[in-house]
Amino acid sequence: MLLLTGLNLYFILFLVIALAPAIYLMVYVYRLDPIDKEPVGLLWSLILVGVAAALIAGLLEAVGMQVFGLFSGLDPNSVQFTVASDFLVVGLVEEGVKYVFMGRRTWRARAFNCRFDGVVYAVFTSLGFAAAENVMYGLTYGTGVLFARAFMAIPAHMGFAVLFGMFYGQGKLLAVRGHGFLSKGFIVVGYLLSVGLHGLYDSTAMVQNESSMGAFFVVVLAIYLINFVIARSAARHDRRFS
Repeated sequence: MLLLTGLNLYFILFLVIALAPAIYLMVYVYRLDPIDKEPVGLLWSLILVGVAAALIAGLLEAVGMQVFGLFSGLDPNSVQFTVASDFLVVGLVEEGVKYVFMGRRTWRARAFNCRFDGVVYAVFTSLGFAAAENVMYGLTYGTGVLFARAFMAIPAHMGFAVLFGMFYGQGKLLAVRGHGFLSKGFIVVGYLLSVGLHGLYDSTAMVQNESSMGAFFVVVLAIYLINFVIARSAARHDRRFS
């Protein structure tokens, strides 16, 4: 009984450490929403969408890495392979799966009536993804890895989402006003920017040399500026679609 209790307490502590950073950032973005708070049921569904996206993206990335290795002509152990695959496999797949799922759930939602809603939806989906990924990393590599991820990987996923979400919200505004082609263009640009930032984050973190480490900290600084400066500015300038 004592052993079982100890294991239960350890597992609860593990979940708290793994999930707390994502939960904190979700609450932060929820509170930023300046006009209409989004329905709790919708937000919970987006968290679950993010978890499902993490599982599916993992499978697609495994296949994608094999295909990329076969057709890229690059040495899988080379820096070039690492950088290229971070953009063309990891970034494309993870951001794509997250936002395809999110779009199917939110584009026609009645609650989607303000531009900043796009940021909220993208962040909740992305942090659901990040929370699931964090649990998997913790189970694989141990609890110690979660402390670094709390300040690096989890805010990074939010940064990718804020970038996409701003363009997604603007795209919805344009669609409501009858500018369908321009709306699609904004969404594509937001997706490409999120993929680019994701690729920069992963590649500078993975390549082990002095210049890449310097670039990594610049990317992390940019992510924090996106999360805590640009997101606030986007909230202050929110607009209803009507």
